[in-house]
Amino acid sequence: MTYQASNSMALGLWKKLGKRHLGRVLFSKAVCFKAPYFGSIKPYFHALAPGKVEVHVKKRRAVTNHINSVHAIAMCNAAELAAGTCLDVSLDARYRWIPVGMEVKYQKIAKSHLKAVCQIEDYQTLTEGDHVLPVSVEDTQGVEVFSAQIKMRVSARK
Repeated sequence: MTYQASNSMALGLWKKLGKRHLGRVLFSKAVCFKAPYFGSIKPYFHALAPGKVEVHVKKRRAVTNHINSVHAIAMCNAAELAAGTCLDVSLDARYRWIPVGMEVKYQKIAKSHLKAVCQIEDYQTLTEGDHVLPVSVEDTQGVEVFSAQIKMRVSARK
């Protein structure tokens, strides 16, 4: 069975808008319009391609906790967004997906803006079943402050 490139609407929109800063801002807003919950972190898609997505989240009052660090749930939200979008733009067009679990590790206090990266090495080989996608969240110094293993269930489109 030959890999059929993703027919993701997100990938098509990124190809039109992702070359410039303003286009990436508009793309990020469009994603949040489609999935409103992600709007709470005001994500900014910095890079998007099959196999890799990078999402930035600014540290601002709305995503901080009582000790002025980025809240754990905001980081979970960024991780799920990065993984879901990465799988969406990478997965063979014959398949669909849904998240079914997440395991997270809080490694350091997140005191700055953040970058969430999901990378899928062999995305062309993904088939039906459960797959774990790794997400790394780094601060502005490049230190990993959070990591997630997000389990996605892939099934054939009906």
